Amino acid sequence: MARRFLAETVARWEGIRPEVAEKLEEASDDVLACFHFPSSHRKRIRTTNCVERLNQGIRRRTRVVRIFPNREAALRLITALCVEQSEEWETGRRYLDMRPLEEEAQEEKPEQVKIAS
Repeated sequence: MARRFLAETVARWEGIRPEVAEKLEEASDDVLACFHFPSSHRKRIRTTNCVERLNQGIRRRTRVVRIFPNREAALRLITALCVEQSEEWETGRRYLDMRPLEEEAQEEKPEQVKIAS
């Protein structure tokens, strides 16, 4: 269904802007990559909301300081914010439930033989 929609979109753009249609065709695998994931992950994968929120938090915190004594001071603050966000993503509310991917990986793996030592 997604490939059909992409083909229709490319056909529509060929008459208007052929270069756009060409780019869509060239990047079709990238455009449709999110469909290789479980449907519960697709919306979060295809959007940049997570990155935009992080950038907004960095902007907000750097505006409070306004003037940094040097480049390293700004970099320290931004790094600390990124580390804080990373920890929140790892330990906080799950952004993505990884169980469907883990189950799929287990199904694709051949049985491993355990050797008794």
